[in-house]
Amino acid sequence: MSERVTLPQRTYGGYIFDLDGTLVDSMPTHYRAWRWALQKHGAPHEVFLWEEFNAHGGMAAHDIVADLNRTYGLDMPAHLTADEKRERYAYLLESEQLPVIEETVALVHRLREQGIPYAIGTGSMLPGALETLRSAGLEGLFPIIVTPGDVPPGRGKPNPDIFLLCAERMGVNPTDCIVFEDAAPGMAAARAAGMAVCAVGECPPPPDDEQKQ
Repeated sequence: MSERVTLPQRTYGGYIFDLDGTLVDSMPTHYRAWRWALQKHGAPHEVFLWEEFNAHGGMAAHDIVADLNRTYGLDMPAHLTADEKRERYAYLLESEQLPVIEETVALVHRLREQGIPYAIGTGSMLPGALETLRSAGLEGLFPIIVTPGDVPPGRGKPNPDIFLLCAERMGVNPTDCIVFEDAAPGMAAARAAGMAVCAVGECPPPPDDEQKQ
């Protein structure tokens, strides 16, 4: 096994999983899609390299573009750039099968067998989340999937709204939930929701030639 996460010893009332980088090793594919979309809209090469990409993990795509515009003084159309990133990601998945993160997916199967509530709380919009699950062979495993489209605009991670809605849909008190996350914005969102956090190790960076694309 990949040893990306140390599972908690105690049992919680509800389990919430980020998707990308927590259940599925999809981050390198997202990265390539982002690099393509940002460069199409005029972002300089040094914008959104791997470290900065990881620091934005879990945020809604249009919020990421808006943040990059503020940081670098750019004027990229936030929603159009985000839409084109999603389209590029879907295109890349046509020829890729995403690997799962074994520890977290094995835990989900155990929770399902035991009847313990679990959910996905992701920064991806629903179509992209479903594409990721299909590519990884996890389609149909998650009865509850909460995305930025389910919360008010601007209230995605690092705000707690996505995870609080997961808890509501599971019927579990937020203080009896644990969130599995690989990125700082998601961990901040979980803590803001009053939930325990289990950190998942980051995916290794892509080869240097991919970082330079």
